[in-house]
Amino acid sequence: MMYIEHLAVWTADLERMKAFYEKYFNATANEKYENNSKRFESYFLSFGKGPRLELMKKSDILGIEKNFENQSMGLVHLAFSVGSPQKVDELTALLECDGYKIAGRPRTTGDGYYESIVLDPENNIIEITE
Repeated sequence: MMYIEHLAVWTADLERMKAFYEKYFNATANEKYENNSKRFESYFLSFGKGPRLELMKKSDILGIEKNFENQSMGLVHLAFSVGSPQKVDELTALLECDGYKIAGRPRTTGDGYYESIVLDPENNIIEITE
């Protein structure tokens, strides 16, 4: 059987991103991996079931400012199921209260999902679904 094992994201602030996913999405991180000769470090985050998320930092990776309104080709977003419309509303409100940008208010989409859209600390798009 084939399945997605993990997805990876380059990050400028590894510890901040790890803390965000632990706090709001109940991620569990492994011990930090560090390769000093390559100036590389990473965490794998687990979310119970489904693929893991690898957060990676390397000092010579060029950052490109992400913009929600002007999308580009490639991976677009991560989606987290929280179990109910009420939990979508609650988590969205918490993230907004804590200062994160809400790019899409909770709503039922044309394809039937109840979801909101929030940007993580580095403007990656996160869908919060029921």
